Amino acid sequence: MTDREQRVLDALEQNRRRPPRFDAPRIDMSHGAGGKATHKLIEGLLLPVLENPALAPLSDAALLPFGEAKLALTTDSFVVRPLVFPGGSIGELAVNGTVNDLAVSGATPLGISAALIIEEGLDTEILSREVRAIAKAAETAGVPVATGDTKVVERGKADGLYVITTGLGIADPELNLSPAAARPGDKILCSGTLGDHGAAILIARGDLELEAEVLSDTRPLTPLTRALKRSAGPGLRFMRDPTRGGVGTVLNELARDSGYGVALWEEKIPVRDVVNGACEILGIDPLYVANEGKLLAVVSPEHADAALEALRGVEGGEEASIIGEVREEPARMVLMHTGFGGTRMIDMLVGDPLPRIC
Repeated sequence: MTDREQRVLDALEQNRRRPPRFDAPRIDMSHGAGGKATHKLIEGLLLPVLENPALAPLSDAALLPFGEAKLALTTDSFVVRPLVFPGGSIGELAVNGTVNDLAVSGATPLGISAALIIEEGLDTEILSREVRAIAKAAETAGVPVATGDTKVVERGKADGLYVITTGLGIADPELNLSPAAARPGDKILCSGTLGDHGAAILIARGDLELEAEVLSDTRPLTPLTRALKRSAGPGLRFMRDPTRGGVGTVLNELARDSGYGVALWEEKIPVRDVVNGACEILGIDPLYVANEGKLLAVVSPEHADAALEALRGVEGGEEASIIGEVREEPARMVLMHTGFGGTRMIDMLVGDPLPRIC
C-alpha cells in the first residue's frame, strides 16, 4: 500500500469515528432506506434522547434482564407495496421479520403482537386474507400471536394496510452474540442467495420489464439459527438478517462496531442470474438489496466448516456459502476482492436506491 493510499484510509477511518450529526431540515425517504441517512437519523437524533443500556447496542433485539434469565424484545413495521407479491404477502412478511430478529439475536421466540393500520376502503377480503397469512406464518414459526391492535385511517393515508409487529423471546444464556465478539480470522457465512425479496417486489410492481419468476425468500430463520448454535456452539460470534440495506449495510455495521476490517470474495457471494440482471438494470449492487429469509453469521475458523455443512442441511440453507472473513486491516472497512484480482470498497449507501420494499 502506498503512502497516499494509507493517508486516504486513515482519513476515512477518522471520519467514521466521528459521532454522527443530524442536521437535515426535514425527513425524506432516504432516512428510511437503512443506509447512512438512516444511521444519522437514529444515532444523531433519536439515540441522544432515548439512550439507555438496553438500547445502546442497536442490535435486532434488546436483551432485558428478567430474574436469572434475559428476555429479547424487538419491534418492526411493514409498509410493503404491493401487499401480495411472488412468494409471500405483508402478513407473512411481518411475522417472519419479527421472528427472525429474535432468532438472529440467539433467542427462542415466545410470542408476538400484531397491530394493523387499515386504510379506509380496503376490501374486507384483502384484510381477511392477510389475517389468515399472519396466522399461518405464526403457526409455521411455532409462535402465538398473543395480542394486537387495530386502527383505521382516512382514505389515502396508507397503502391499504400497514402491519406493526413486536416479538418477545428468551435469550440463550450460552451465547454472547455481538460485533465486539468478532476476531480476525473469523469466517463470514451467508445462508443463501441474496436480493431475492427485493427483486421479487420490483418485478411484481412492474418497475422492471422482466418476464422472470423471482420469489421472495420470506421464511422463519429459526431452523437455520438452531443449526448454527448446535454446530458452532461458542464459536458462533454474531448473526444478523440482512433486510433493509442488505448485506452491504450489515457488514459495514459489523466492521464499524468491531473495529476490524471485513474482506469479501466476489466469486463466493451467491446471487441468482435474474437478480443480477435486475440490479444491472437499476444500476445497483445486489449487496444492498433487501432479503427476508437469509442470515449472515460470523463463526470462528475452527467451527466454520461444520457450521456451513449444518446450514446446507436445513431447508432454506442449501446454497449457503462462506463469503468472507474478519481481518485486522483495514480497520472499520469492508473490501471486496473481485474476480479480476482487484479490490473495491463496499461502503454504506448514502441515499435510497430502491422504492420501499419492506
